[in-house]
Amino acid sequence: MTAVPQPGEPLPDAPGPSDRGLFGSLPRMRQDPIGLLMDSARTYGDVVRFRFVNRPVYLIVDPEDIRHVFQENYRNYSKQTRGFQVLRSFLAGGLLTAEGSEWLKQRRIAQPAFHRARIAGFGETMARAADEMLDRWDASGAETLDVTAEMMRLTLRIVGETLLGSDVSSDADRVGRAVAVALRMANDSITRLVEPPRFLPIRRNRQLGEALRTLDEVVYGMVARRRRSGADTGDLLSMLMHARDEETGDGMDDRQLRDEVMTIFLAGHETTAVALGWTWYLLSTHPAAARRLIEEVDTVVGSRRPTSDDLPRLRYTEQVIKESMRLYPPAWIISRSAIGDDVIRGYRIPAGAFVFASPYVTHRRPSLWENPEGFDPERFEPGRTDDPPHFRYFPFGGGPRQCIGNTFAMMELQLVVATVARRCRLDLIPGQRIGVTPSITLRPTRPILMSRHPRTACLGALAPPRAARAALGS
Repeated sequence: MTAVPQPGEPLPDAPGPSDRGLFGSLPRMRQDPIGLLMDSARTYGDVVRFRFVNRPVYLIVDPEDIRHVFQENYRNYSKQTRGFQVLRSFLAGGLLTAEGSEWLKQRRIAQPAFHRARIAGFGETMARAADEMLDRWDASGAETLDVTAEMMRLTLRIVGETLLGSDVSSDADRVGRAVAVALRMANDSITRLVEPPRFLPIRRNRQLGEALRTLDEVVYGMVARRRRSGADTGDLLSMLMHARDEETGDGMDDRQLRDEVMTIFLAGHETTAVALGWTWYLLSTHPAAARRLIEEVDTVVGSRRPTSDDLPRLRYTEQVIKESMRLYPPAWIISRSAIGDDVIRGYRIPAGAFVFASPYVTHRRPSLWENPEGFDPERFEPGRTDDPPHFRYFPFGGGPRQCIGNTFAMMELQLVVATVARRCRLDLIPGQRIGVTPSITLRPTRPILMSRHPRTACLGALAPPRAARAALGS
């Protein structure tokens, strides 16, 4: 629990790893961030203090403390952290990295595009895109798939068509590679002691420059085509292009539009693709859960394409996705910077300190979750337990800065999983050792390779629900 600081009252500092050495805990944070945070939470409790060179850094684990930072006292915590500074180097002033009144203005412009009624209308596009991906798999005859890359292509197409009114399928591979390079470079920069100037012609700068040029080419091309057409299609890009400043009447220039669209590319396809990849991995390694999911899809959807109207009845599918994001939250760590002094759980948080909240750590806290390392979709079953209190489970963050696209992402995840499960089964190729790479997002250490088995060959996707249930029980 948090406390209000009392004038003149001496407050203790939070416990944490030894500060020996010039760099403190920074070397291990670079080498094994998840190990450092998990071990420290187990050893020192709900508030842990680290030192990164001369900067105090605090990890908060308890849901009430996370609520304090993200919701109750959020005005005292800014995004002026090293991580967001690095993201600004290629997202600039987009919604994800903006602050204060500028963020509020951008949020108000974008919010109507994510209204529940509008999002429901995107369902047909999402399911159709997934179906056409499956058609491509069938036509290729490929039995082994790089599911990581396939999900990136799919989610890029979906965000392009639904929010930006553009089919970027032809650019999917090079956009995916460029985003991967940019994220890797950004992750390296976050814990780097000295960041080499961008103008130096070293290898990493050349790679990052090429990646950003690729993204700029795609994004600026999209903006230019829409400006030439002058069409108002009602999507997010149209809303951004037709928005006007209340005081000056000015609209966004191409650079501002580029920043917003780049943010949508990152937040709108990268995180969802990562979540899908981990979901297929977990379903393959937990066949009982996969069988129950397939039975539900067969019962609810049958031989047709799923729609947004099916979502309330695809309850187990939703539980699987929630449990997947509990174990592998794509946005695995969230950082803030304390503007003024604060007190959390009786410990002093000085102005200028960085504060980390990690969904990965809190989602695996034994005091908060039964069998926290186990894959158990039933834990999200209505009526089994009380709904998880906010910030015990927070894959989309929380408070005023909660991800604007959380409803969009959950619908996309459910419809894609149901569409794929209706037509095929994905099995992990034996012998792979899939670990986690805690970059900006929680990517797998290597591409997730899976074998594809059409449902007609394994369970009979188009069979009536009763026949499907009999097959599942055999």
